[in-house]
Amino acid sequence: MLRPSSGFIDLHTHTTASDGSYTPLELLQAASAVDLDILAITDHDTFDGYDVLAKMGNDSRPEIVQGIELNSSLDVDGRSRSVHVLGYWPGTAPSSGFLEWLRSQQEERRDRNRRLIASLQSRGVDIQLKDVEAIGRSLTGRPHFARVLVEKGYAVNGDDAFRRYLGETAPTYVERQSLTAAAVIGKIREGGGAPVIAHPIRLSLPHSEVERRVVSSLKDAGLFGLEVWHSEHSPELQTYYLGLAEELDLLPTGGSDFHGAIKRDIQLGSGRAGNVRVPTAFWETFRAAFAATPGLAPLS
Repeated sequence: MLRPSSGFIDLHTHTTASDGSYTPLELLQAASAVDLDILAITDHDTFDGYDVLAKMGNDSRPEIVQGIELNSSLDVDGRSRSVHVLGYWPGTAPSSGFLEWLRSQQEERRDRNRRLIASLQSRGVDIQLKDVEAIGRSLTGRPHFARVLVEKGYAVNGDDAFRRYLGETAPTYVERQSLTAAAVIGKIREGGGAPVIAHPIRLSLPHSEVERRVVSSLKDAGLFGLEVWHSEHSPELQTYYLGLAEELDLLPTGGSDFHGAIKRDIQLGSGRAGNVRVPTAFWETFRAAFAATPGLAPLS
């Protein structure tokens, strides 16, 4: 029998299908060990991790929710920023059109990886795409590049690899050709999902009227929720983002952004030093709002 929904949830996690270190089954077992009620699998650009668990069946806690994390871009006063958008399908499945579009995004990721390899090689870094894909497989991303750079002695650790080669300020950085945040939000809604802005702290616009204007414009584009509780959000920021979500009539969500050994200081269900403990009641409110918006069609 299922336990009463008085526990906690984690709506932002990653598996080996993208850039996490836990297999889908290991993540499920870890979620059960910390007594989560709800676990959302939100791998980058793929549903493969979720699909593994869905095929196994799951009639006990934690309940598994289908999710995804997508990259997008946002122009703020003439400066382009990277924005991650989470999508959730609670009790539903993405449309065939969304899945087809997702495949095109996966190919775009591969193209970015080829360009990144060329950029690194132009600076004398002896690295081959096959070296990185051996780790990241079809969803190879920058964390996998970082591991190879460390293994080959070009960086001391992952942070050093991003600072010197992979981060947005690095000389060899290669940007993905991302859709705008509004367009990605629209794609998720067209696909029957609920779009949520992930870790808004990374917009670097906290406590400003500019941030309110930006998030409000994304609400107009179809944004459904805002990730209030995240491992990078201090208690003060959580209070601020909860107020912003309430002011703009967005559903508050939360998750640890768990990657396993990739981010050792972040724990499943509780974040960094226990700063993420999201009651199941927030998911129940989210799911009720989702159910009250059939199809989540794009806003006119």
